[in-house]
Order: sequence, then structure tokens, then C-alpha cells
Amino acid sequence: MHLLARATLLGALVLAACSAPASSSPDASPVPSTGPGVPSDSAAPSEAAPSASVAPSGPVTGGPVIATVEVVEEQYRILITDPNDIAIALQLLAGDPLAPRIPNGLVVRGDDGGVNTGYSWHIDPESLEFADFTIEVCDGRPSDVEAGAISGERFCPWTAEIVAVDPA
Repeated sequence: MHLLARATLLGALVLAACSAPASSSPDASPVPSTGPGVPSDSAAPSEAAPSASVAPSGPVTGGPVIATVEVVEEQYRILITDPNDIAIALQLLAGDPLAPRIPNGLVVRGDDGGVNTGYSWHIDPESLEFADFTIEVCDGRPSDVEAGAISGERFCPWTAEIVAVDPA
């Protein structure tokens, strides 16, 4: 039941952040999408989440976005292509305390067209997911990834905070 309540709350926030109309769907998923098939909000009006009032850093129009993530006074950038992950990034930018807050993705060494400016690595957008909990071996700062101090293939900074979401 907790998962259903969370999905309902996430659905309400995504709808508020993206101004997308809700439509009924027989198969509700834990992370809502932003297009047709978004689960309808089954919670009573008093249980619905407040609408997000924080706007993206720039106009987000439905295509890929670049999220700027702050970790212990360092920043790195992630290209986000999946609509569900874009919705979560917008929720995090709006301060939603229930959104999964840890970006977790496969580290790819090399330039990715300038998205993660200043670093010799980037996160593979196809592998990106947001999590509530992750293993400790992928936690750290962007400079730890740059120095090779993260021992796993993935980067999942526990103290990550989305500080900007801009069109790619």
C-alpha cells in the first residue's frame, strides 16, 4: 500500500510540474510517465500532494534535459533522456521529499559532447536511474570519480541535490 500511495503522490507532482493531463491506466507503475497512460490520481483531494512551485532553470519542453547535480560543494551534469527520470529530476528540483533522490548511473570515461563540462567522464543516460538507497561503493564526489577513487562502475552520490534542470 505504501508503494501505491507513493505512486499516487509522484503522479500528482509530475502532473503539476509538467502540466500534463491525467488519463486512466489499468497498470499503475511506481514511477509515473509524462504522457498517455499516466495513472489517474486515486487519492482524495486532502491526500494529494501540493503542486510544485519551483520552475526549471530554463524551459523544459519534453525532450532530453541536462540536470546539474551538487555533491558536497562540487557539481557535475547528467544528460537525462528518459521521461520518467526527467519527471523525477523536476520533482527533486521542486523539493519533493518523497522522490528518489540519488542519481545512479554507469560511469563512462571520455567526453560526452560537453554535458559534464570539466570532467573526463559522464554518466551513460541509458543506465541512469534515481534510487532511494544504493550501495556505498558508488558513493562519493565528482572529483572522486575523476581521480578513479570510486571502485565500482557506477556513481551514486548519496548527498546529491538537483540544482538545475535545463533543455539539452
